[in-house]
Amino acid sequence: MRDTLVLNASFEPLSTVSLHRAVVLVLQDKAVVEASHPELRMRAAAVDLPVPRVIRLLRFVRVPFRRQAPWSRRGVLVRDRHKCAYCGRRATTVDHVVPKSQGGGDTWLNTVASCAPDNHRKADRTPEEAGMPLLFQPYVPTPTDAMLLALGADGRAGLPDWLPEPAAA
Repeated sequence: MRDTLVLNASFEPLSTVSLHRAVVLVLQDKAVVEASHPELRMRAAAVDLPVPRVIRLLRFVRVPFRRQAPWSRRGVLVRDRHKCAYCGRRATTVDHVVPKSQGGGDTWLNTVASCAPDNHRKADRTPEEAGMPLLFQPYVPTPTDAMLLALGADGRAGLPDWLPEPAAA
């Protein structure tokens, strides 16, 4: 599970990594712990370390500029917080607002999270044709939004206040 946020030396979010990878970076003196789980610690014979929630690299890493996060089915579910765009229940599938048969594609603005019954009920129609209005409009998340959303809605509580909030759905 990728539950540790990695910040560049300039404090901008870079990626998320596993707890194991985060601890290795800290122990190799390549990163420092910026925020940790309040009550959890990792202990070994010669090590006593807080369980990292956010780490910051000590050296600046140059990354190519990326305007938007790449589209994926998992990304759509995470962006919409696993909430059905038609009824608000738990979403397990991705629905195309404009169906593929009518020229719609796999894009951030044309896909929303949906529960299986609503996806089946809407079928091969637009929301207007099916009489199923969207509860929220799809949007294109920035790469930073996608990373922060991937940490989970409940994970926000353990993150520092100075990190940006993901765009609202």
